Amino acid sequence: MGPEPRRALSEIRPYRPGKPIEEVERELGISGAVKLASNENPLGPSPKALEAIRRALPNLHRYPESGAPRLTGKLAARLQVGPEQLILGNGSDELITLAVRAFVEPGDEVIVADPTFLIYGIAARIAGARVRVVPSRDFRYDLEGMAGAFSPRTRIVFIANPDNPTGTFVTRAELERFLQRCPDRVLVFLDEAYAELVDAPDYPDGLTHVGKKPVFVTRTFSKAYGLAGLRVGYGVGAPEIVAALQKVREPFNVNSLAQAAAEAALDDAEFLERTRALLREEKGKIQAALKRLNLPAVPSAANFILFQAGPDAAGLMERLLRRGVIVRGMTAWGLSEHVRVTVGLPEENLRFIEALTAALNR
Repeated sequence: MGPEPRRALSEIRPYRPGKPIEEVERELGISGAVKLASNENPLGPSPKALEAIRRALPNLHRYPESGAPRLTGKLAARLQVGPEQLILGNGSDELITLAVRAFVEPGDEVIVADPTFLIYGIAARIAGARVRVVPSRDFRYDLEGMAGAFSPRTRIVFIANPDNPTGTFVTRAELERFLQRCPDRVLVFLDEAYAELVDAPDYPDGLTHVGKKPVFVTRTFSKAYGLAGLRVGYGVGAPEIVAALQKVREPFNVNSLAQAAAEAALDDAEFLERTRALLREEKGKIQAALKRLNLPAVPSAANFILFQAGPDAAGLMERLLRRGVIVRGMTAWGLSEHVRVTVGLPEENLRFIEALTAALNR
């Protein structure tokens, strides 16, 4: 009974995020679980952001400023771009859907890698677009293959840098070669959600290409800044690209607490450095443990590690769950023998390593 959904929805598999701690504890009847599944900042939010939220609470009966001028102005100054080159989103995820809404007609084509962030393909298919998938090579983007996939109907190519779920990145030289082959009619969507966490000399800053090519760069406050629960991200592009996205943006898409917290987080350089230092130290411990346990891991520039667990990956994850450690299965990406683990606090990572060792030696 009722109206038929759009035909494009018949091939959509809804995105399934990592299980929250409360759900796992309720299902298994356990307590004290640790979540290493969703690439969150284990340090929590910046203390400056929390204080800004407290100050903003009395005004929750008011609608937020639609364009977030204070946050936009601070970002523009920090990034050395004009305010007209910036747009805020309900997380950088929303900017993916806005780009598709603004630039893709039914029957157009969108190019994505495999594996990569699933929302690119989901958003494109919802819009009635054809998704051209270019397999990665050794878990790295095949930019040559993606450039060879351009057709007259291609409107957007999505590049996650670093990629999720692999953690690998395209280098400065690789990106420059790709952009030289990219037609000006194609929007290059550079998703740099983990940019602040990358520590590699050949990692490119996508902002250097904005205005020279049709490049749109997105970043987020969910990862390095620890504000995943507030959902605030931003995109930078040429004014005409941003103007198109502004036309399809909901007027109050970033709430007032998110605006206040993000503005304060930008000023907390000490918190950002603590986050980066923790990642440098703890990622190495997990990588060493995986090597010791003969579980091949993909070299990662982000705050998570993808590793091969073998045919019993699902069983291994279940045994980890029963030990109160939540990691992320990769079946939705077609990687049924792999597991992704987020780098957490030292005690969380130690618990993961001990639980993994016990689960393998059951």
